[in-house]
Order: sequence, then C-alpha cells, then structure tokens
Amino acid sequence: MTDKLKTEGKFTYAEAGEGPAIIVLHGLMGALSNFEATFNYFSNNGYKVLIPELPLYSLPLLKTNVKNLALFLKDFLAHKKIDKAILLGNSLGGHIALYFTKHYKGKVSALVLTGSSGLYEKAMGDSFPKRGNYEYIEQKARAVFYNPEVATKEIVDGVYAIVNNRNTVLKTLAIAKSAIRHNMANDLPEMKQPTCIIWGKQDTVTPPEVAIDFQKLLPDAELFWIDECGHAAMMEKPEEFNKFLHNWLISKKI
Repeated sequence: MTDKLKTEGKFTYAEAGEGPAIIVLHGLMGALSNFEATFNYFSNNGYKVLIPELPLYSLPLLKTNVKNLALFLKDFLAHKKIDKAILLGNSLGGHIALYFTKHYKGKVSALVLTGSSGLYEKAMGDSFPKRGNYEYIEQKARAVFYNPEVATKEIVDGVYAIVNNRNTVLKTLAIAKSAIRHNMANDLPEMKQPTCIIWGKQDTVTPPEVAIDFQKLLPDAELFWIDECGHAAMMEKPEEFNKFLHNWLISKKI
C-alpha cells in the first residue's frame, strides 16, 4: 500500500478508486496497512477510499486529543474537496468518527464502526505496557487478536517502538485520557446517520457488550458479528468484514 501514499502539505494519505468517498480512520497503535484488504476491495468496487495518516504523535502535547484529531479530519475533507463521506473507524478511529459526526453531521453520509472506542475500552489490558519489556509487549499485542499469529513481528516492533519513546508514550496517554473524557453515550441518540457495526465476538479490548450498547444508542444501526475474531476484524477476518460492509452499503443504497 506504500505505493499509494501521497504527501500534500500536512497530509499523508493513501487514495484509490472512484465513487462515494470512504474515509478510513486507524486506531491508536494501528497502521494504515491494517486496512489494506478493505482499501483494495472497496477501491475496486465502486468507492473512492482514502486513509489519512492521523497526527497522533505530531500534534503539540496539549492539543493531542480526540477534538483536535476530529479537526484534522475536517481539514482533510476540505483539502480533498469532499463535501460528504462514509467514515469507517477502528478503535480510536471510530471514536474520532463519532466525535466528528457530533459536530459536523452534514458531512457524514454513514458510519462504520469496528472495535470502536467512545463508550468503553481497555487500551492495552489492565496496565500500560512496560517500557523495555519486549516479551510483555508481544503478549499484549497478540492478545488483541483471537488468532495471535496475526500479530506479526512488524506489528509488535511498531508497538514496542511507541512505548519505548518518551514523546510517543506521553501522547498515547494524552489520547487515552482524552478518549475517556469524551464519552459519546449521551450524543449517540442524536446521530441519525445509517451505521454499520461490525464486531469480533472475541474482542477483549472493546468487548461485545460495547457493540450491543452502540446498537441500542444509535438510532439507525445494524450489528454484524464475526466469530473467532478479536479487536481488528478488518485485519483478522477481512473477507467477512468486506462482505458484511459491502452488502450493508448496497442495502442502504450508499
């Protein structure tokens, strides 16, 4: 997917396809490549797919929060001259999509949430990763998935690098605290956009009851379960994820 990356001013993003815009929002420790299968599938099936690199570690510390990440998304849509888009978010990306929708309802045609924060989440289990302990971080990264083999050495190395850098650790903590502050429970009933919720039945970061609460609180939401799947359904079960989402988009004529 690196061959699709473009940098224009403060924006680095991947883009492919033509049609209604799907903006993909990655998670706190997630890479753009986590969505490679979804990016390729929908860009070849009638959609323009864009994945911006979120400035999780480049904003000033005091501005590293959900609000400013949503403002970054607003600027990105303006830069790309996109008036309205489908927002697809995993984990923190889902939270940013929800916060953005709260403030800019007219710019969102539909929401797609998978393992989204915004109601409740366990960032890395019950304790923050121990700096310098590779085995511990590997264990935590593997626990995100139902099939631990999905956590490749490249993924573990990426998380290890984040938690062993003082700057990125501070910003990770700032975002995590911001996510807790910006609980979306009271705002969800006002979000009338069609919403597709795709959730791993074995998600331990945002457990299944979180998906059920999202469905209850959002006025026009459908929930699809993927078995033997953890927190990142689009990585662990990409074919099922893409099928659920594509059929839903067709049924909603989006």
